[in-house]
Amino acid sequence: MELTSGIRDFALTPDELSGFHARGYYGPFKVYEVDEMRRAWRGERLRLMDREYAVYRSEAAESGNTNIANYDRHLDSAYLADHITQRRITDRVTSVLGPDVLCWRTEFFPKYPGDEGTDWHQADTFANASGTPQILWPDGAEEFGGTITVWTAFTEANEETGCLQFIPGTHQSMFYDETKRMHYDPSSINRKEKDGVRRGFFGYDYRQLQKDPDWTPDESQAVSMVMRPGEAVMFWSTLMHASLPHAGNVPEARMGFAARYVPTSVRVYPDTEEIEEYGGRVSLERHGSVLVSGEEKYSHNRLVDRTTRGHRFVSN
Repeated sequence: MELTSGIRDFALTPDELSGFHARGYYGPFKVYEVDEMRRAWRGERLRLMDREYAVYRSEAAESGNTNIANYDRHLDSAYLADHITQRRITDRVTSVLGPDVLCWRTEFFPKYPGDEGTDWHQADTFANASGTPQILWPDGAEEFGGTITVWTAFTEANEETGCLQFIPGTHQSMFYDETKRMHYDPSSINRKEKDGVRRGFFGYDYRQLQKDPDWTPDESQAVSMVMRPGEAVMFWSTLMHASLPHAGNVPEARMGFAARYVPTSVRVYPDTEEIEEYGGRVSLERHGSVLVSGEEKYSHNRLVDRTTRGHRFVSN
């Protein structure tokens, strides 16, 4: 399967690419106008309530009792399918990853008034919750790891509503061991403070994965990603990142949508038949990655057509 890439109108300049490699992130940058995003989200959030074609159909996902219910709605939403292939996004992603790129997962990240922030974390293989790697780079690519995440603000994301925070340059070293296991305790959500800030990790304590239990991230270096609706930021998942709590001063929830990209050479959910996270378990039977740029030259990942209402799988 091949997509025609054409001229990359939104590719990173050499200076932007150099800055991305040094800091681990690029942006924020505009994907949609503010009014355009607000109008689109008003309609789409209602359509997403219909889960008839959602890929994860387990009781846990249907009930919304697990964050997995927020995964991969681009596989049943035409709007989100268009979003993950938006040239303002994919041109920038291919500047880093090369021409042949898959979107292997998307996630919604809501933060409602009064919600805690998300604790500092890094993700390389995404084995942090289940102990099972979800992506594996090929041999010989040891200098790479993780995924490129493009996090788009569907609503206002600021220090009052719980915007992202990064510690620049931390993508060069992993401070966590994803082969360890975290204890899932949903009763801890919105119940704890860490260093004076209400932070958690969806019922986990990410500090249980620290290589050095006495290490603490240098929050004095943290930068806040304040974004208007329709803006996005691109970053390595191995970059130390977190989010602030929603202070509750405004009634609107903060909604972010994260699309995750890897080169086609990366194996997605290798030797895995289900996702086990956040107290839930769902089958990957209906999951497939989406080719967003270039050509798929490998046979280790199942692909799904981007117009996937009904989930039409395509051969490699």
